[in-house]
Amino acid sequence: MEVGFLGLGIMGKAMSMNLLRHGFKVTVWNRTLSKCDELVEHGASVAETPAAVVKKCKYTIAMLSDPSAALLVVFGKDGILEQICAGKGYVDMSTVDADTSSKINEAITAKGGYFLEAPVSGSKKPAEDGQLVILAAGEKALYEEVIPAFNVMGKKSFYLGQVGNGAKMKLVVNMIMGSMINAFSEGLVLAGRSGLDPSVLLDVLDLGGIANPMFRMKGPTMIQGSHSPAFPLKHQQKDMRLALALGDETATSMPVAAAANEAFKKARSMGLGDLDFSAVYETVKALEQPSQKS
Repeated sequence: MEVGFLGLGIMGKAMSMNLLRHGFKVTVWNRTLSKCDELVEHGASVAETPAAVVKKCKYTIAMLSDPSAALLVVFGKDGILEQICAGKGYVDMSTVDADTSSKINEAITAKGGYFLEAPVSGSKKPAEDGQLVILAAGEKALYEEVIPAFNVMGKKSFYLGQVGNGAKMKLVVNMIMGSMINAFSEGLVLAGRSGLDPSVLLDVLDLGGIANPMFRMKGPTMIQGSHSPAFPLKHQQKDMRLALALGDETATSMPVAAAANEAFKKARSMGLGDLDFSAVYETVKALEQPSQKS
């Protein structure tokens, strides 16, 4: 099975590498072409434009940073629309809002192509291990055709119906995750300032009803102040913003998510945007501790 892959950031590089390891023929493109070099060493071909990828491949997958990047790859010069046609499928695995997915879907189908949105739940390690959760929506026939690729990149795929539902599900998931990491950060700092060992807090949490893989994975590195990016904070803040916009559309009150979004914005203003989203912990630590009065 030959597939094209657009976007070789933290996620896209790991996902396309998995495809290569499992015997797929992969043609890659990235805005900075030098990022393709490592994939070429593992057998990938390189195309100089998104249009060239689509021309060569029946199926093209994209994993891009945000809605503007997703739209540019489709509608821009040498973009998807220049070569998409009947019999070709485009799968956008980027995290975008439902409106962006709908615009792309309309443009692709107007040219006779097939479209599937398929954002993923999971960050760097699950991407490397082929353990992502794939949230697909759109053309059911295309979903069934690309299942072999999804099975290599992920541990479970969901088909959620019409275009927009995948985007919405991903935003809900990331909104919950962003809110949780903020509460977790406050708990770690509160424990430390109360004279408790934050590492013991991790052990206590892991044995209770709110034990979860994110606390288990992020807690030790957060305590150490290490925030190597598995999922960059600037992208988490983008997802919080998009989720809050969905809340506006549906008249859903989201005070916890709104507060979490402000914390991520604060972290970005502190220059932490390119670090892992767990770096929001640093915004709590940075708040001046009141002096202890006797």
